[in-house]
Amino acid sequence: MIHGYHVVMPMYGFRLPNDPRGSWSDYVRQWELACFGRSTQSNFRRSYGELTEYELSQRDAAVRALRYPVVSIDGQQAQCIANAFAKHCQRNRYTLWACSILPEHTHLVIARHTFAIEQMVNLLKGAASRAITKSGWHPLGAFKLHNGRHPPMWSSHEWRVYLDSETAIEQAIHYVEENPAKEGKPRQHWKFVTPFAGIRSSGWTSYH
Repeated sequence: MIHGYHVVMPMYGFRLPNDPRGSWSDYVRQWELACFGRSTQSNFRRSYGELTEYELSQRDAAVRALRYPVVSIDGQQAQCIANAFAKHCQRNRYTLWACSILPEHTHLVIARHTFAIEQMVNLLKGAASRAITKSGWHPLGAFKLHNGRHPPMWSSHEWRVYLDSETAIEQAIHYVEENPAKEGKPRQHWKFVTPFAGIRSSGWTSYH
């Protein structure tokens, strides 16, 4: 039985579909990236240190070919996103067991809900985007689409792992909590995060 999910929500330009380190995408959707090769989903978990000079140059060229600059948020923007998450989770009764909002991607460990995880992620992205647009801190605020809106600050895809045991949930929580340290940042503590209290031994468990 699935009890939760570990989700990674990339910002625009993070982990391109043909990134030589591997990606979460099964095909290349943007025409401007197609000339840099097919999806590298199967290569996931390669590090920068394993890349050749040619692969690095190809990755840099692909980034330069993007329509907009790669999004990297600052602390003020991260706080705005966190506030939006908090309001949305309270309104829709989501349970988040862990959250780390980093410059180029966000990690969540989120409990199962009546909504599908894809819908939950899209709603969280939407809440954060609306809040950051209203604040005037949108990272792509210098650009406008034909409809007058700013380009999406989030990537169109996300990476997710289905968690079916206490051990899997606890490992995901630990990974997310420790993830900021990998970028030299302090551990994050958000009031909207609920401590994981285990899974009931019998019956259907409801977290909302």
